[in-house]
Amino acid sequence: MNFIVISVKKYFFTILFILFTISLVLFSNNNLIAAQDGLALWATKVLPSLFPFFIATELLCQTNFTYILGKLLNKFMKPIFNVPGESSAAIILGTISGYPIGAKIVCNLKEQKVISKIEAERLIAYTNNSGPLFILGTVGIALFGDKKIGFILLFSHIIASIAVGYLFSFWKKDKFDINYRETKFNSKLSPIKVSDIGEILGNSIKKSISSILAIGGFIVLFSVILSILENSGILNIISSFLYTFGIPKDVSISIITGIIELTNGVNLSSSLYQTLPSFSLLLSSFLLGFGGISVLLQVYSIIAKEKISIKPYFYGKLLQGLFSALITFILI
Repeated sequence: MNFIVISVKKYFFTILFILFTISLVLFSNNNLIAAQDGLALWATKVLPSLFPFFIATELLCQTNFTYILGKLLNKFMKPIFNVPGESSAAIILGTISGYPIGAKIVCNLKEQKVISKIEAERLIAYTNNSGPLFILGTVGIALFGDKKIGFILLFSHIIASIAVGYLFSFWKKDKFDINYRETKFNSKLSPIKVSDIGEILGNSIKKSISSILAIGGFIVLFSVILSILENSGILNIISSFLYTFGIPKDVSISIITGIIELTNGVNLSSSLYQTLPSFSLLLSSFLLGFGGISVLLQVYSIIAKEKISIKPYFYGKLLQGLFSALITFILI
């Protein structure tokens, strides 16, 4: 028995990938539809909304934008969040733009040595958020049919993010990153010349294409994974097990789906609004704060090259989800 357990641990991912490949063949028809839906979602919703923001953030990082913000906001950022003022760019744009712009900006700041690795870990925990357009438009108006609900969820989301940011100001507070230059980095860049615009724009587009393609891959992949879980009966098995603890099947499926993939989870959660209005709002608020495993892996694919730990992101998003649900509960 010990031998079997050790073997399973050792070859866990190999076994998992084999099962995934077999499932692709067994449920090929449904998987094809799910992949097409995921690709359509990426091409029609994600690509048009995120790609321009990726380019814009890459361009802004080549200017004195972070330097100007750093000068203006350093006296607030350092005592509250324990990060340099330049980090405010990640907070502001990460909140306005939505997933995963915040992670992208944090990596840019780390790459340019504006922030240390420890400061990047603090920032990554709360700068990667659902965008206002998604919460107000898609969730509030399209799914719940009420703009007031969208504002409640957005307010809870932002306040929870700020609360997590303050808590993570204590993350490794007594430690110093020995690989980070002790001399303060001068983030003030030379003015951009007309002759440099072509090169800067080209590099920004290349980096943005790489990021947006990775996001598209994750969306398609997790659409297929959800299809496999549904058609293989695994979702029903888990929901039936949870039903023995008094959790209705439609509720458990909404929770499981949302933890795996945000958009589908919030969609199912909103469908519970007529029968379980308070629970529907609280679950949606939690899922928007947490983001789901799909977004977590998208962020991980971005931050891995800068060797930023994923742990503070996971802890931060879990806390943000809980705080957001608590704030929503108080508001309603």
